[in-house]
Amino acid sequence: MCIRDRSPTVLVVVGRIGRPHGVKGAATIEVRTDEPDKRFAVGARLLTDSGLDLTVASAAWHSGRLLVTFEGYDDRTAVEQLRNVLVSVDRPADERPEDPEEFYDSDLEGCEVVVDGSADGGDADGGVIGVVREVAHLPGQDLLVVVTPDEREVFVPFVSAFVPQIDVSAKRIVITPPEGLLEPGDDD
Repeated sequence: MCIRDRSPTVLVVVGRIGRPHGVKGAATIEVRTDEPDKRFAVGARLLTDSGLDLTVASAAWHSGRLLVTFEGYDDRTAVEQLRNVLVSVDRPADERPEDPEEFYDSDLEGCEVVVDGSADGGDADGGVIGVVREVAHLPGQDLLVVVTPDEREVFVPFVSAFVPQIDVSAKRIVITPPEGLLEPGDDD
């Protein structure tokens, strides 16, 4: 008997279903992935926050919006039932983006954040700041939301000038924060 080795997987949100488009069952998608063509490819299986499994029947870009149809949802009324539902994919935990400068949020969450000690003339890490709780995607830039040992939140701009080293396999991120970033605010 052959036992198939299954690697662990990670559930990752890739979008939110928006309003219906047209009368033939298409829905607009609020994309939450850098790989929409891969995640919403024909035949892709999507899991919903309400427990449904959806299979992509078609996907196309129209006026800058992704329009998707799902097997079994053939008209506007059926698709309206899916409005505001989050959709996720179950991807292998060891899968990485093709671009070495890109990272999945789930790979960064839980990483230990340390200050680069060499920035002030040292040659070792300057100390542990905390752990990444989430990656906040804001219109201007992305931020690492780091929780310190004393439960404060520190927001680190996710740009190479401040985050020069990321080792996903070691769950470790080295930062070179600008002056004042790690100081507690007046409201703490």
